Amino acid sequence: MKLLSVNVSFPRAVDYHGRQIETGIFKQPVPGPVKVAKLNVEGDRQADLSVHGGANKAVYAYSWKNVEHWVKYLQRDDLHPGSFGENLTVDALTDTDVSIGDELAIGTARFQVTQPRLPCFKLGIAMGRPDFVKVFEESGRNGFYLRVLEEGTIEAGDEIKLNANSDPKTITIAEFVNIYRARNASGQKISSSEIARVLGLSALPEDWKTWLKKKFGSEIRK
Repeated sequence: MKLLSVNVSFPRAVDYHGRQIETGIFKQPVPGPVKVAKLNVEGDRQADLSVHGGANKAVYAYSWKNVEHWVKYLQRDDLHPGSFGENLTVDALTDTDVSIGDELAIGTARFQVTQPRLPCFKLGIAMGRPDFVKVFEESGRNGFYLRVLEEGTIEAGDEIKLNANSDPKTITIAEFVNIYRARNASGQKISSSEIARVLGLSALPEDWKTWLKKKFGSEIRK
């Protein structure tokens, strides 16, 4: 597995329904070695820190396999590494390949998978179509956020070493998204054992656990 590209951007102002907003979603590939700190990749910043960034969402990774899907689905030839706001474009590691708590070694840095990416309206701005946020969410091609375990230096072309979570109760990014969506899906139910399994994940951020307890409270108490 390889790191295909490192992508960064500083926030910039864009027009949104007649008002100016800041967004850092327009990532562009950068050449050469790039330093990774606890909260950012060198040269990258998030605009709205109330919903983006932080230790549990320091770096966003997305599979090139997903990009290839969108090239065909959207019939676009202008999609490139960084088009979906990702910091790391990887050649494999789709949502079914990666579990919460898995660790990745890239260059001299180490990361841990924490949660899926749930996009905001700014992805629609980046793609030039407001409806794309819903399409993206329903596709099961969310990508995943990383916590930085060890700061270091990474570069396009680096090998990615996956240290899979040894916890037998771990859950893939795709499975987690299915549980997240099931609460509002007609006819779908989540068992108390499934919720307990998710809540037991030590790598899952506490804000997610709080949300799950609030949404699935009745199921947990059964």
